[in-house]
Amino acid sequence: MSRVVVNVMPKPEILDPQGKAVTGALQRLGFQGLSVRQGKRFEIEVDG
Repeated sequence: MSRVVVNVMPKPEILDPQGKAVTGALQRLGFQGLSVRQGKRFEIEVDG
């Protein structure tokens, strides 16, 4: 059985409200100089 991992990220020109919310929360916790973009990860198991 093989496993394929696919990461899907929004294009840079597309707004990412979840990423902005996480970035803001981390900055309020004292983390500076970072940028967050949220995507999706798919793990697919294939027989054969």
